[in-house]
Amino acid sequence: MKKTVLTLLAVTFTSAMLMAQSVEDGIKFLYYQKTKSAKDALQKVVNDKPKDAYAIYWLGQAFLDNDEIPAAKALYQKALTDGINDPWIWVGMGHVEALENADINTVKQKFEQAITATTATKGKNKGNPDVGILAAIGRANADGGSKVGDPQYGIDKLKQAVELDKTATEPYISLGKCYLKLGGDRGGEAVEAYREATVRNPQYAAGYYRIGLIYQSQNNLEAMNDWYGKAIAADITYAPVYYAYFEYYKEKDVNAAKEFLDKYVQYADKDCSTDFYVADYLFRAGKYQESLDKGKAMEAGECKDFPGIQILYAYDYDRLGDSIAAKTAVEKYLSIASAEKITAEQYMLAAKISTKFPGNEDATASYIQKALDKDTVTANRVNYANNAATLFASAQKYQSQVKWLLKALALKGGTPSEAEYYKVTKAASDAIVSATDTNVVYSFFPTADSIANAYITAYPDKPQGYSFRVLTAKKADRDSTHGFAVAPIEQYNTFLSKDVNAYKKTIFSNDYYLLIYYTQYVKEMSKVDGYKKAIEVASQMIALYPDAASEENQFAAKTKTQLQAALDKFEKSNSGAPAKSNGSGK
Repeated sequence: MKKTVLTLLAVTFTSAMLMAQSVEDGIKFLYYQKTKSAKDALQKVVNDKPKDAYAIYWLGQAFLDNDEIPAAKALYQKALTDGINDPWIWVGMGHVEALENADINTVKQKFEQAITATTATKGKNKGNPDVGILAAIGRANADGGSKVGDPQYGIDKLKQAVELDKTATEPYISLGKCYLKLGGDRGGEAVEAYREATVRNPQYAAGYYRIGLIYQSQNNLEAMNDWYGKAIAADITYAPVYYAYFEYYKEKDVNAAKEFLDKYVQYADKDCSTDFYVADYLFRAGKYQESLDKGKAMEAGECKDFPGIQILYAYDYDRLGDSIAAKTAVEKYLSIASAEKITAEQYMLAAKISTKFPGNEDATASYIQKALDKDTVTANRVNYANNAATLFASAQKYQSQVKWLLKALALKGGTPSEAEYYKVTKAASDAIVSATDTNVVYSFFPTADSIANAYITAYPDKPQGYSFRVLTAKKADRDSTHGFAVAPIEQYNTFLSKDVNAYKKTIFSNDYYLLIYYTQYVKEMSKVDGYKKAIEVASQMIALYPDAASEENQFAAKTKTQLQAALDKFEKSNSGAPAKSNGSGK
């Protein structure tokens, strides 16, 4: 009998060890970002031990890591319904609710309840919360975008966890994520948190990898390579680092990208994500139809609900020239993908496609703003704004082009280069020239004029600012009755007078505009004063071409004579009477 009891105890002990090992296997798979393997392993544990709260918690985490929020929610809710009223389930449900943007104070009440329930009441750990629960709470607040959870609350709990357990490494990963959620200016603290994980365990590749990601986001290739290299040296089988390299090179060197993708496929789970990355590579390699076919094969199989298929379709259809199919695909992707998984690049694709459909300007602007909000690196945000300007220019939406060029300059800071001034000033001029609604022209003209003036102020020795200001003013004054171009022309002529011989044709042309304006359209002065100004202009034109035999001189001299005769006649007929305003413009 004793032998039987011992045997049963041995079997029970062995089963418990296998069970614990299975949960640990699932956790290890999650560390390697192998969510499919993690779900399979943890599901087996839960199937065998449906009341095991710890296993249920980690199965839910596997679902969340795979963006299956409804599945995690259903799992935790079922556990509570089944009477598994356990702190691990409370934390798991709080995690789900945080991702669903529930009231954060209510969520934190669940977390605090879990802490209280697991705080030791005796022994050497008396008064100390459970480290695993603290780490789980930190993980929940580290997950999702910057508006999900309470990252500072997470930081507080994670610091407590690593203080209580001097060997813990995983909490430092969540700690770094929480710092990053607080803003780019906390990147240094994130790096330090990730580095501390590698100090505690030099083989902890995730710490090196996370630091590399930060430097990759900053386009710091040297530092990125250094930390990614350390990650590979620590654990050559850590697949995420190879995918990070693929992401870096896919737009720069498709051959290098392929090498890293092959490494990723070698060590990663064989799942829908892996198939998607292969299809993405085909797109980057210019094999759009092959990429599209790969996506369709995925959709026909087990990956039919994988959100990435739709963004793949959007990219491929866009390059294949099917804008309608591309628009349908990208809109579907944005509606089904979790917000934190949508990249800035994907929002910019949506913006690009949107500009091909008239009337979608608001949607386009919204996509672009979301791309900017996704990235905290100034250089990247400037690039997105400039790309937005290019998109609107291609769609001949020049006012929007100006808006995004100005946004790019504001994000960049400092003094714009001459090339930047030229680009935005030309765009403003194009906006005036292309506009058909005079109300739009009149409302935008002050902006366009101020941009040209800023160009002139910054680069007074360059002619382009002056010429754009004149062109813009002329085009804005559709019937020449407002006098928009008078001051710009006089300013331009002053600049051109520095080298009269080189620019006299342009000055003469500018004077011709003033001549017509003062004789026919001026409103702000009397007709007599208008003629007198016109005669002054004609005299300037004669001075430009003093040769009496030249066509220009003859025109200016004849015009001056005619104007003087008309003025004399007018003054004679109105002698003794007040001069009348040229109110009609005639």
